[in-house]
Amino acid sequence: MAALLAFLHHLAAFTLAAAVAVQFVAIRGELDAANARRLSAADAVLGLSALTVLIVGLLRVFYFEKGASYYFHSVPFIVKLSLFIIVALASIYPTVQFASWRKAMKLGSMPAVAPGKLRAIRKVIHWELAGVVVILLCAALMARGVGYLGG
Repeated sequence: MAALLAFLHHLAAFTLAAAVAVQFVAIRGELDAANARRLSAADAVLGLSALTVLIVGLLRVFYFEKGASYYFHSVPFIVKLSLFIIVALASIYPTVQFASWRKAMKLGSMPAVAPGKLRAIRKVIHWELAGVVVILLCAALMARGVGYLGG
């Protein structure tokens, strides 16, 4: 069971990273109906994969692997979990914006998005991608026992 959960956790984590990368590329281009649909679809994948990472990760921490005591004495784990929460909270803003576009997109048009709002969405997605990269670094450090404080 532990191996299956590890597989699901990694699959969801890499799916999450891919979804943020798709958003990063799509938001850089001209915001047309196709890119708006791409952003919305990637956002749905991002949300589902983040939920999977969280649930499976917590199962692994509390019921499998090394146990909660080990993980909560690991600096990279604490940084990783904190960044995950920060990225998840930051992703709310683009998600709300993409959801507000749905009605217009269903009618076949692209809603007018103020340049300042588009810049803010781009900035959040850029920070999300940077956060995901640091989370992956923390995962590698944690797996090697770097920053373990004993306990």
